[in-house]
Amino acid sequence: MMTFLIIIHVIACTVLIGLVLIQRGRGAGLVESFAGVESMFGTKTSAFLTRTTTIMSIVFFITCLTLAVMSVRQSKSLMAGVRSTATKPAPEAAKTEAPVPPAAPVATTATPDAAKPQ
Repeated sequence: MMTFLIIIHVIACTVLIGLVLIQRGRGAGLVESFAGVESMFGTKTSAFLTRTTTIMSIVFFITCLTLAVMSVRQSKSLMAGVRSTATKPAPEAAKTEAPVPPAAPVATTATPDAAKPQ
C-alpha cells in the first residue's frame, strides 16, 4: 500500500511540475518554447490546464497527508533490536577509592603583643 502511494505521489509531482511550467503566466512561461502545446486542445487549452493542475494538486496533497499518517503509524525505532551495554553496572574493583594524603601542617606565627603577659 505504501509503495503504491509513493508511486502515485511521484507521478502527481512530475505531472504537476510539468503542468505549472507549461501554463502561460505573466512572464509567458515555457509555453513559448512549446508552441504546439497551446493549440493542442484548441480554444479551451487554458481551462483544461487549469482544471488538470487543480486536480493534480489535490491528488498531491492527499497523497502527502496519507503518506505522513501511514509513516507515523508504521514508525519503529531503528535501535529496537540493539542491546545496550552502557546500562551494565561497573565492577566493584573499579569503585575503590584511593587514600587521601594528610594535609600539610599550617605554620602559626605569634605576634609580639600576644606573647607578653599582661
